[in-house]
Amino acid sequence: MKEITITMQFSVFDSLEDLPNDIYNLMTQAIAVRKNAYAPYSKFRVGAAILLDNRKIVLGSNQENAAYPSGLCAERVAIFHAGAIYPDAKILKIAITAASDTNKTTAPIPPCGSCRQSIAEYEIKQNTPIEIYFMGETGTIYKSSSLKNLLPFMFDKSFL
Repeated sequence: MKEITITMQFSVFDSLEDLPNDIYNLMTQAIAVRKNAYAPYSKFRVGAAILLDNRKIVLGSNQENAAYPSGLCAERVAIFHAGAIYPDAKILKIAITAASDTNKTTAPIPPCGSCRQSIAEYEIKQNTPIEIYFMGETGTIYKSSSLKNLLPFMFDKSFL
């Protein structure tokens, strides 16, 4: 038997004000669209803002459904919309923020597993890394330079 070690590296920003201007703008748009989330069941609102290489910004918020699997996370709403409207554009950066209606979220909230897999599909398709910034309602923001950092054993088309 062998063992392997996987190392992950994140940049940490103490607050919104510490972000570079372009990321500050992206995250504030994610915060604004988070308020549009349809989250009557979880009471957990998520906003995502995606910066494309054509300089367009695509937004998404989570959309729930009484038949729970039918809902969609903010990240996938935004990424699928970007893919539909700008199919040849590359995704450069994603800003994600989450807030609960019932308690304050101050820890950075990363994308769920389904969203990680969806982001992985686009990172592999475009063959360039996607920077991912994520935060709670307030507080620290984490930056991952690539989805591979969040999902080191990605499932992709090479396995099919």
